[in-house]
Formats: sequence, structure tokens, C-alpha cells
Amino acid sequence: MRAFITDLLHRHGDEVPFLSHRSTVTHGLLRADVTAQARRFAAAGIGEGSAVAVQVPPSFSQLEAVLALWSTGAQVISIDHRLTPAETDVLHSLTRPEFLVHPSGAAASGFQERYDLVTTRADGLPAATDHPLVQFSSGSTGRPKVIGRSTSSLADEVARFEAAEGMVRRGERLLLLNSPAHSFGMVGGLLHSLAAGVHLVFAERPTAAAILRQARDFEVDFVTGQPFHFDLLAASPDPSALRTARGAFAGGELMPQDVASRFQATYGIPVGECFGTTETGALTMAVGGTVRPSVGPLMPGVTARVRDGLVEVALPATPYLSEDGPSRFSGGWFRTGDRGEFTPDGELRLLGRSDSLVVVRGFNVDLTEVEKVLCGHPQVTEAIALGQPEIRAYVSTRSTTLTARALSEWCAERLAEFKLPRHIHVMDALPRTPTGKVVRSAEPLHASYLRARSLPDPG
Repeated sequence: MRAFITDLLHRHGDEVPFLSHRSTVTHGLLRADVTAQARRFAAAGIGEGSAVAVQVPPSFSQLEAVLALWSTGAQVISIDHRLTPAETDVLHSLTRPEFLVHPSGAAASGFQERYDLVTTRADGLPAATDHPLVQFSSGSTGRPKVIGRSTSSLADEVARFEAAEGMVRRGERLLLLNSPAHSFGMVGGLLHSLAAGVHLVFAERPTAAAILRQARDFEVDFVTGQPFHFDLLAASPDPSALRTARGAFAGGELMPQDVASRFQATYGIPVGECFGTTETGALTMAVGGTVRPSVGPLMPGVTARVRDGLVEVALPATPYLSEDGPSRFSGGWFRTGDRGEFTPDGELRLLGRSDSLVVVRGFNVDLTEVEKVLCGHPQVTEAIALGQPEIRAYVSTRSTTLTARALSEWCAERLAEFKLPRHIHVMDALPRTPTGKVVRSAEPLHASYLRARSLPDPG
């Protein structure tokens, strides 16, 4: 990875702009900042094979820290800065990092250009594998899955973005609304832009006003984000702000067709689609737009098939690093958990998830993790969580005093904000099927709750 990053950092001239928020960092300044940060990491004892957990809010500092760690030969364990201490402790226990990199003080809200970073030693071990990037994805058991990306897989994904037809190219400005701490923002945003000479622009906050202001001020050519970003923009029409844009596409979460249609009707720009998983990276790309549930054709270099109704991707090895990782890799094929089919013209159509993973405001949430936290309350006997676009939970209890408010406070101490149930319904017992299984369908669950409380069904 060190050689790969060195190559990316030296592809473009000193004066070529790379990152912009309020100020702009050129490739020359980036090289200097990364070199200086790498020296600081080395002075702290970080070097080849060190395992380093990075938990820094979106910022120039976060991007430069990741590049600097890779340039020292360290393994980056990327952790979302919004996770609670309890959630962070779980990830630390799974990966045992030697070092932690984090801001020196409290994280500010929104995108900040600079943080004073602190490097501290942790009670961990050197990296057990040569994967330069370790990320996490919730699984069907509620236990986070530890995912390793090899240097070759990251380099191949960057090459896929460069080869994709219509993709943002050298000299163009990309307004990146995806988090650079997660898979799409890090590879499709940071690494691809570094390779291709794309100028990245960041909005201060995920609000329509902030996004449109940056789009207008920097005269952006492309916008990428999650559906809720495009929904915000469609609800706050200002076509002049995107008058210079030639494209937009969703990455990191599938775009509902109605949101894409409203955005196009407002701004005259079709919304493309980039589909992938944390385990595999980006798999399909339709920059110029698509009709959902199609997510476009496979990107160059991707081999995929549909077997037993599920999308499978060819990989050289399992992406999971933990011994108890799910058995979704066999015979060189990784089963994504997405139901799908290929159209006659080669586009992939997705037909829904086969597991409990849902997306809430652009973030993956495993409903079984929510259920596990609820069931951890001493007065809860069973719990069912349903999504999306918001999470609703039904719990049973033998207590006559347990309230939804008390459970909400319980969850807030143990789950990140975006994982919290919006509504919690407390019942004496959850309804069951004739075979004794707890009902997991939303309508019968809610009807049972209304009957238990003698409330009329609103519809």
C-alpha cells in the first residue's frame, strides 16, 4: 500500500487543487502535510505493520491522517466518529489496535478543515494480516463483521472508477457528500480523486443551504451523496446553484426512483447509481442515470452472477478477518445478501435484501443489533426491530412500569444516534405464528399492539 499511495500522491503537479471547503489544499500542500503527519506518527512509534484505529470526524485532517498512516505501512482501522464509547469498545475488542488516532478535544458538528490529532497507545497488537484497510459492517447476528481490504482490491477499485464511462475526470470539481470514513467516500471519493486529479469539495453541513452554497461557490461538475441529500435538494429548489453540474449519482445507499425523479424534475440532472458493498467495493456504475431497481452494468473488471436469486461476486479470498465471520464466501464467490437479476442488456436489477440490514439516513444498520440492545434491558423479554426509512421496535415485558421513554434512554447510551428506534411500542407479549415463531411483519405486529392497548387501527 505504501508504494500505491506514493504513486497517487505524485501523479499531479504542485498547484493542482485537490481539497476545498473554505480554503483549498493543492496536491503540493497535500504531499507536504502527509509527509509531516507521517513523521509525527513515526515519532509516536507507528510503522510497518502497526494496527491503528482512526476515529476522526470528516475533515482535511482525517483524510491526511489516513494517507500518512498508509505511507508508513500501517494498517488503518476506520471507525465512525459518531459511535458511542460502548460501540467503539466493541470494535476495539474485535481488532485490538496498537494505536488510537483521534481529535485532541471534542468533535465539532459538521465538516471541519483541521483538528489537532492525538496518537495514543492502546492495549493491542500489530496487524495480524497485511490488509491496509479494516472496516466494519453489521451482520445478521448483530455482531459487527470485521472486513479487510487488500492493497490489490483497493487499487483495482480505483481503476474501476477511472475506467467507468462518464465518471468525473481530471480537473472537474466533485461535491462529495458521502463520509470519507466509509467505503464509498474513501475509495470512490478520496482515492479515485487523488488518482484522477479530481478536485474534491466538501459541504459544511448536510443541509440544503450548505450544499447549494458550496455547489454555487465552487461551480461543481458533479454531486455524489445518499438519497436523503438529493431529497433535501429537491425539497429546496435552487436550479441556479447546480447550473454548472453535468452529473450526479448516489453511492453508499440505493436511490429510490421517486427521489431521483423529483431531483431531476427540479434540477434537470438525472441521478446515476453506484452499487457495491463494504466487502467488495463498488460493483456497478450508471453515471448517466438509470431506471430503478436497475443499478446499472457491472464496472470494468467485476465478475458477478446471480445464483439462487442472490447476487454473488468473484473474490480471491474471504473479506472477513474474524474467525466467526459469516459463511458467505465459498469457492471463490462472495454472496452479497442482495436479491437480484440481470436484464437482457446486462444491467443488474436489485430486488431487495435477504437479511436484516437496512439503511437509515444513509447509514447501514443491522436490526438485530438494535434488538440485542433492547433485549439487554433487564425488564425486556423479547424485541423485534423493523426498518426503514425509520426504525420501529416492539418489545414485550413482564413489568407494569417499563415505558418507551425508559427504553429510548437505554438505547441512547448504547447505540449511535442513527441506529435509535424512532418509535418503541411496549407490549405484554409479542404475537406469534401458528408454529410459535414471533411475528416479524410490520402490519400484524402493529395491529396486535393497537388491540392490546384497545386503540382503533388508523388505517
